[in-house]
Amino acid sequence: MPMSPLEELRHSGSHILATAVLRLFPDAKLDIGPPTETGFYYDIDLDHKFTADDLVKIEAEMKKIADENQPFLRKEVSREEAVAIIKERGQERYKLGRLADIPEGEKISFYQNGEFMDLCAGTHVRYSSKLKAFKLLSIAGAYHRGDEKNKQLQRIYGTAFPTKEELAQYLENLELAKARDHRRLGKELQLFTFDTEDVGPGLPLWLPKGTVIIEELEKLAKETEFAAGYQRVRTPHIARESLYLTSGHLPYYADSMFPPMELSDDGKEQTQRYYLKAMNCPHHHKLFGALPRSYRDLPLRMAEYGTCYRYEQSGELLGLMRVRSMQMNDAHIYCTEEQFAAEFKAVNEMYLKYFSIFGLGKYQMRFSTHDPAKLGQKFVNEPELWKKTEDMVRQVLVESGINFVEVPNEAAFYGPKIDVQVWSAIGREFTIATNQVDFAVPRKFNLEYITPQNTKATPLCIHRAPLGTHERFIGFLIEHFAGDFPVWLAPEQVRLVPISDKQLDHGRALAARFHAEGIRVTLDEHSDKLGAKIRRAELDKVPYTLVIGQKEAEANSVSVRSRARGDEGVITADAYLAKLRTEVATRALPEKKAASPKP
Repeated sequence: MPMSPLEELRHSGSHILATAVLRLFPDAKLDIGPPTETGFYYDIDLDHKFTADDLVKIEAEMKKIADENQPFLRKEVSREEAVAIIKERGQERYKLGRLADIPEGEKISFYQNGEFMDLCAGTHVRYSSKLKAFKLLSIAGAYHRGDEKNKQLQRIYGTAFPTKEELAQYLENLELAKARDHRRLGKELQLFTFDTEDVGPGLPLWLPKGTVIIEELEKLAKETEFAAGYQRVRTPHIARESLYLTSGHLPYYADSMFPPMELSDDGKEQTQRYYLKAMNCPHHHKLFGALPRSYRDLPLRMAEYGTCYRYEQSGELLGLMRVRSMQMNDAHIYCTEEQFAAEFKAVNEMYLKYFSIFGLGKYQMRFSTHDPAKLGQKFVNEPELWKKTEDMVRQVLVESGINFVEVPNEAAFYGPKIDVQVWSAIGREFTIATNQVDFAVPRKFNLEYITPQNTKATPLCIHRAPLGTHERFIGFLIEHFAGDFPVWLAPEQVRLVPISDKQLDHGRALAARFHAEGIRVTLDEHSDKLGAKIRRAELDKVPYTLVIGQKEAEANSVSVRSRARGDEGVITADAYLAKLRTEVATRALPEKKAASPKP
């Protein structure tokens, strides 16, 4: 697939980065330097550990190279010539391995700018002077080929844009993103923690406040799914190898699953291999097959908050966004072909409902299809069913007016899928959920139902997880709301702040009443001054701070301070509770205080 002009610019940036590194650090050994969705990087092997000062020097050298107006020249060579060029430049440590990745018969090319020449398929801008608006951003560790068994290299990240204005906007958004980073806010707000020494990397531990968010999301999903006719099920955390062999997951996902356990059943000498559950669907297929099914039972919608385990590479773990233990908002819908369109449309409408609840104005469905050339390898070898189900999904998306883009070669191995892309309040893109069609695996499990004609047929299966995993979705919400959760989702909804110790008894009575009403409330019993108490509530991002002075205590009222709207005046406790109950029950988003009109 040809590169876009922006990708070409960024790809050229990675080559100019490598040119600058070799000028300043001639002993550096280079691996790869591709463009990315947000910029570019280059993986480098060097005994010297790069520092922030080094980035400044490398960036300055890149500016010199850009000003030299070096042309990017393509040169096609034979495999033997490529080996000679790589060795001549002392870059055989990694480049020979990358050369070996190129299939026999495929063109081999190098690109040269100035004194630098790199094994590369291209493409690039014509001259280095096109790189005018760029910035080196950070240094990170990256295992060679993403395998933690290999040596860890140093990865220098950068970005580039056509104009300085676009670069400035991107850098501003990066600073906003740092302020909203879910790892920092999660620690500050006491939502979750990790213990890599004793528990292990990628295995989050949820503190009480974070657990509140989990339970509120689960409550929302259960209410929504109950109304939509879903039935709840539960399945174990482990299963025998045979289950995943039948489903076909092991051949495709073995590298992402935890290693098997060899266990003896019922005292027998022969052991069985058990795997930690990496996905819920094979278990749900067993539940469908556990009872005789008729067309009258369909559509059958099974939902579960099942915990799954995936052995992600340690270098790819990232806070809550990439973990090894995850709770999935999962469900499987078994239906006939005639029912498919209505069911698939209902799932998409469920997504749109959630977008509205969380205030997500921008979204896109990525409709992933198969590659016919990879049938029997990456995708099950059922060409007619691929075409049929992809046409069905495409028709539903078009008729529903859903904003979607079609992406080839990214389907699940058993059928087409939709990845749900959303954008946070500051414009960061996230993949939060998936919706997949499965025409192959139910047949592997011999799943059948009796048709109206009294014959047997295999159902279609829709895999859907509108809220994805708790871990990733909460990480997204932390950054989307910057920790300022709507009141229904906030771990602490109300903070009672007595002005002095004289109002403590009244505050305790009021806290007990709020608690009895199901409100998550705390009472600040510190002897600090009022300003310090209010400041503490602000730092804890509590949606409502209720100040209680002597007048309020005598009148059974509260002075309301909202994080979203500021001071809202004095109101009776009864009236405030009624208002708060409505806000929580409707899962309302906070309305910002309107700006005062200019004179």
